[in-house]
Amino acid sequence: MLRSALAAATLASLLASLASLVACAKLPEGVERPVSRALADTRDTRIGRALAREVAAHPGRSGVLPLGNGRDAFAARALLAEAAERSLDVQYYIWRDDTSGTLLTDALWRAAERGVRVRLLLDDANTRGLDALIAALDAHRNIEVRLFNPFANRALRVGDLADFSRVNRRMHNKSFIVDNQVAVLGGRNVGDEYFGAQTEVAFADLDLLLAGSAVREVSAQFDAYWNSASAYPAASLFPPASQSDAERQRAEWKRASAGPSAVRYLHALGATPLVKELLGGRLPLQWVPAHVVTDDPDKVLHPPGRRDLHMLPRLEQALGKPEKQLDLVSPYFVPTAEGTAALRALAERGVEVRVLTNSLSATDVSPVYAGYAKYREPLLRAGVRLYELKPSARPPAESEEERRRLGGSSGASLHAKTFAVDRARIFVGSFNFDPRSARLNTEIGVVVESPELAGRLSTLFGGGLGGEAYELRLTPAGEIEWIERTAAGEVRHATTPGTGVLRRLWVGFLAMLPIEWLL
Repeated sequence: MLRSALAAATLASLLASLASLVACAKLPEGVERPVSRALADTRDTRIGRALAREVAAHPGRSGVLPLGNGRDAFAARALLAEAAERSLDVQYYIWRDDTSGTLLTDALWRAAERGVRVRLLLDDANTRGLDALIAALDAHRNIEVRLFNPFANRALRVGDLADFSRVNRRMHNKSFIVDNQVAVLGGRNVGDEYFGAQTEVAFADLDLLLAGSAVREVSAQFDAYWNSASAYPAASLFPPASQSDAERQRAEWKRASAGPSAVRYLHALGATPLVKELLGGRLPLQWVPAHVVTDDPDKVLHPPGRRDLHMLPRLEQALGKPEKQLDLVSPYFVPTAEGTAALRALAERGVEVRVLTNSLSATDVSPVYAGYAKYREPLLRAGVRLYELKPSARPPAESEEERRRLGGSSGASLHAKTFAVDRARIFVGSFNFDPRSARLNTEIGVVVESPELAGRLSTLFGGGLGGEAYELRLTPAGEIEWIERTAAGEVRHATTPGTGVLRRLWVGFLAMLPIEWLL
């Protein structure tokens, strides 16, 4: 009895201490945010000169190159950072402190050492444990770091759950802008799983390398976020790094850059022709109309119903109304009742609607799969074709020789977000077809008018996704089955393939909870 009373008193004391910490955690007020803008005239840079002839020959158009291979996507960022002469504007939702993240951090530092102005804007949801690294970067005279919608309590972070309505709103944008001449934009964050490193699960993803007029639009959105009320200078949130701390952090980057994983990445850099072709004016860019669409950064400061701040209406307008075909690729596909009704209406008036998302065995977020699962049957009944990526799928353009030489991953998960309309227009960006992207987070992407790029996605669906995905169908009895195409023929699964009973029961339970608005 006494032990129980002591335990209760101890627990009450701990809760009171936690409550005190929660109450004391507040964001700083009266923060100075010096306004800065993208550098306007960078045509005299090496990249600017290399692009000058093509830009002049295609006024108002954008040069576009898809980056489907993770190692190409990493090499493009790293080598473009090495080529930067005036500015690097970098904006990400996640920046891992792993091999690829360390190499890119080091690339930013080396650029700053050459006199390049570096602005790094990170969402604060995934920076736990990175304050020392951020402080070391921010201490450089040519680097400024800002954190979007930051947590006030740097140690616990749970303290900010008292302010859940605010911290639940995140900046999901991803862009990498070099000298205001070239930008890389798409679905990838910075981390080994996005760049084809040897990780437990590799993400199949897609970026676009952009040149020309669209780059100015990407820079304009970066400036809007950088100068917004939700972007806090790192120095306003935690103490600056001392010289010894910065030197110690720099030494850690050097050690990591000499490790085996980093050496493999450096070999990958040497193998890619992308940047050499760009600087030599030989990069095979398509020059097409392209328009950047993005949420207003103030979206996170207002109720989710403020559609005038949302990119979804702008995305719908830029893509246009499908007449014949709509292909959707979304790793986190939660169409909601409203979205399901819209997709069913398209299918019922003769539009071919095809959707690729993660299977339960491939997804990294089971609650999202649960949110999607309850809409499968009505979509299939309306004629929408559903595909789910298999965890054994191979990343795009990765050969068996590459896997042996550089190391592969044991599983795959879809992370690309791309939509194509009528084989004419295609969207690539950070936007998922789910309530979180539509109403809570901020997103960015680009709509490209390119029958070739849009046709590639449609052709991929038309080929059954090369056996890399299950196709869902309804049996005569109205039950869902998963069709797996193999060299020996079709294999039919009556339950979600590659999963056990307990996981399926868990997903069924999650589907009953009123959490769709969070997904």
